[in-house]
Amino acid sequence: MKQSAAVRPEPTTQRKAAIAEGAALEHTGKVRVEPIANFDLNRTIFQTLEGRAARYVMAKRVGKEVHWDAAEAQAVNAKYDRVLASKHLPQVDPALIAFMVKECDFDVEHADGSFLDHLYFCFEYTVQHYPQGSPLVMLLHSILGTGTNTFAMTADKMPALQALMTPHEWEQTAAFPSVLRLLYAGDLRRELWAQAQLGRTLKSITMHRVIDNAPIELSAEAFWEALNYQLIHLVDFLPVANWSVHQNDTSFILFRDLYQYMLKVGELRAKVDYNPTDGSAKATGEKQGFGGWLTTKIPVSTSETMASKSVTRFSERIGHSLDYTVDWV
Repeated sequence: MKQSAAVRPEPTTQRKAAIAEGAALEHTGKVRVEPIANFDLNRTIFQTLEGRAARYVMAKRVGKEVHWDAAEAQAVNAKYDRVLASKHLPQVDPALIAFMVKECDFDVEHADGSFLDHLYFCFEYTVQHYPQGSPLVMLLHSILGTGTNTFAMTADKMPALQALMTPHEWEQTAAFPSVLRLLYAGDLRRELWAQAQLGRTLKSITMHRVIDNAPIELSAEAFWEALNYQLIHLVDFLPVANWSVHQNDTSFILFRDLYQYMLKVGELRAKVDYNPTDGSAKATGEKQGFGGWLTTKIPVSTSETMASKSVTRFSERIGHSLDYTVDWV
């Protein structure tokens, strides 16, 4: 799907619901979910994924289309329109838009749309529910690399992009892909939880930038901001329905863990409401087929291990180091 960065895409109903409510929402009973016929993983951000089993599992997880109940969709649209009317979206610098149009390639992201659909969702959500953060960061958060080695721009264009942003916005944009990979890799999350139990305070963290492996450092304040951006990003990857069935979706696992951690340390600053599911372990209104059903039976721990190994391989292929150091007070 070809789109222009100069044109804001219309959000899906699921995205509108999240923006309207400021929440990660489960829509079981309001939607019908079906496999996408002749789904092609190579047209998504996961095109670079290797391994027959890993590709099969991912195709079953993302190759779905959602059909909303008409009345429910109408209600969501009405709420979204009210929110949008109460707080209008800021204009993006035309020079930055021109850079995105001329210098970047946003051709892949979700199974049902483009990179830009996701970026504009994060931009809108941040405007509405994280006013102390920068929506521009979330419009550009994966421009320096996704978790699967797709890059919207080349490293030599970084000075031109940096010149169009504030130093703070550049710091967060440059760090986003690195923080995302470290969260999926797992060691950082385990260290954060361990130190939280001891009541220790983070002072700073150093890591490597994904696009060129350059060392970067975030202060504690910048790191907490980065984690709030990560949480907003993850909202857009959650299953639309039947959360009890899809507990082992890797993005859902990371979202739940990061959400609980941010509550634990008192650094959840964005409005991201979340109520854990207590629903049936049987899918409602969702056609899975045997393969889809089988992927839901993978243990959560196995899914986490698979995600960790996958992100490690992706970083190794591009010479990106997942080494990091946290300075604790």
